[in-house]
This record gives sequence, C-alpha cells and structure tokens, in this order.
Amino acid sequence: MVKAALNFIWRYPTVALLVFSCLGVAATASPTRGAESVNGIAAVVNDKVITYSEVREVVEPRERVLRAQYSGAELAKKITDLRKAALQDLIDRQLIVQAFEKENLQIPPHFIDERVDEVIKENFGGDRHAFIKTMEAQKYTMSKFRDLERQKIIVQAMRAKNVKSNLIIPPGKVEEFYRKHKELFSNKAQVKLRMIMIPGHPDSNGGAAQTSMAEEIRAKLITGADFDKMAQMYSEDSTRDLGGDWGWIDDRTLAPELSRVAFSLNPGAISKVVDVGGNHYILKVEARQGGEAKPLKDVRSEIEARLRQEQAQELQEHWLASLRSKAYIKTF
Repeated sequence: MVKAALNFIWRYPTVALLVFSCLGVAATASPTRGAESVNGIAAVVNDKVITYSEVREVVEPRERVLRAQYSGAELAKKITDLRKAALQDLIDRQLIVQAFEKENLQIPPHFIDERVDEVIKENFGGDRHAFIKTMEAQKYTMSKFRDLERQKIIVQAMRAKNVKSNLIIPPGKVEEFYRKHKELFSNKAQVKLRMIMIPGHPDSNGGAAQTSMAEEIRAKLITGADFDKMAQMYSEDSTRDLGGDWGWIDDRTLAPELSRVAFSLNPGAISKVVDVGGNHYILKVEARQGGEAKPLKDVRSEIEARLRQEQAQELQEHWLASLRSKAYIKTF
C-alpha cells in the first residue's frame, strides 16, 4: 500500500497534493522556504516564467514523505536538493514543450481525455464527481489539470521521437560488461562455518597465556581433534554449546577481518589464529556454496536491456543539453 502511494505521488504530484489536502493533511512550514513563501519567479525559459508556486506544487507531496523521515539540517538539505531537481525538471519540461510547439505538432484532445479518465479510475475509483469536488475544493481548474497532462504526453512523445529505445548493442559490449561485472550475475557466496573464540585478557601477562592457548588448540585441531568438542571445551562465544557452529553465513555476517579469512579457506581447512579486537579466533569452513556466475547466455538479454537503457539515458541528456544550449534560461 505504501509503495502504491509513493508511485502515485511521483506519477501525479498535483493530484496527490489535492488528495492529501482534502483528507485534512495540512501543509507544514519548510525549513528552507524563507523568501520562497512569496510566489516569485523561480526561472525564465525563453518567454515562459516558472514560479516558486509551480515548484512547490510538484514537490509538496514528496516533501511530506521527507518530513516523516528526516529532521533538522538533514531535512533542510534534502528539501533544498529536491526543489533544485524539481526546478530543473520543470525547465526541461518547458524546453521540450516549446520544441514540440515550434515543430507545429499537435496532441489530439481525446488523448488528454483518456489520460484524465485513467487518473480518475486509478485514484478516485472511477468517481468523476469526487475528482471534480477535490479539484474545486482546492480552486484547481480542470483546464490547468488537462494542460499539465498535455505536457506530460508531449514530453513522452518528444522523448520517443528524439531518443531511440530500440538501440542495437554490439555483442562485444555485452561480453565486456559481463566480464567487468560478473558479481552482478552471481549467486550469493556462503560458507558453512565453525569457529572458536578465546577472549584476550590484557591484565594477564599481556594476554600471552590466551595466545598460547589458542595456538595449542589449533595444533590439536590440525592433528585430528574434533572441532565441535574443542569448541565446547574452550570457546567463549554464543555458539559454544553448538560446537562453534555458525551455520551458513555470507560475507557480511562477520567482522571484515574474520570474513576475509573464512572466505579464503577451502572446505575442511583450519585457519591460523586470527587476532581481532584483542580476542583470538580459529575458523573452520566445512562447505561452500553459491558465488558462481550465471552463464553469459542466460543473462545476455538482461545485459542488453541494461546497456540499452544507459545509452538511451545518455542520448536523452545529449538531446536536453542541445535544447538548453539554444535557449535563454535564467534561474533565481
């Protein structure tokens, strides 16, 4: 339910603001609002003015989420970053709409009708009356809402026109990505571990006695002593009664120093005595599993889709940069 709400906020920020307000969720003062409380000019894009009010309409629902998660200076920074990103999005939207209009392109009215119907169906259960009442309660006109939806359609259409999505990825690039990022396609490596922990006691001859004990235990293990029995006799960690059995662990279970040792051992091997934080550890890996990468043939389509998306993103940024370079843009 939370995920659906967040998707709604990001997809329809204006409607989300209206819904939240109608439900009695009052707007709270932003720690970064300051002079922006006056509806001044946030940016000028050629002959189009973008106001602070427009920026706030976009970010208000998202700011509510941030305020529930953060506070103080961290909240202020996140809201500032959010508003900067929102303003840039509005600038880019205007550039795209202006490019669309410059080409004398048109959006058929029924496209906008269908988009409005979709919003009403998904977010108001198909109740058009409830949708209109919500709009009226906030003095928000249908004309303005339709214009915003028109802009979204234009942006989608212009991106599809100027940014290819069916890019061909050379096989060599797929293979190179696979070689460099094999871990992305690997099962999580795990080891079945037993461990003995001998705590150090600095007040007892600098811990020399405990170091000597740990070395003696290791020597017995190497010559065939049962690890589980030695753990029950000497280990002082929480797995003592289990014979030092930690079961299956991944590389994040232990401290990094111990994890590196555990994952370097072959099954059946006994580690050297490892000193960490003044304590002494002896590790034994009984088995290993995972860590094997899927064959390239099984992940080729996944890699191609990923590289295609990255290339499309680069093309989009190049296209937007071109629009920006030809426009007069002033931010305040």
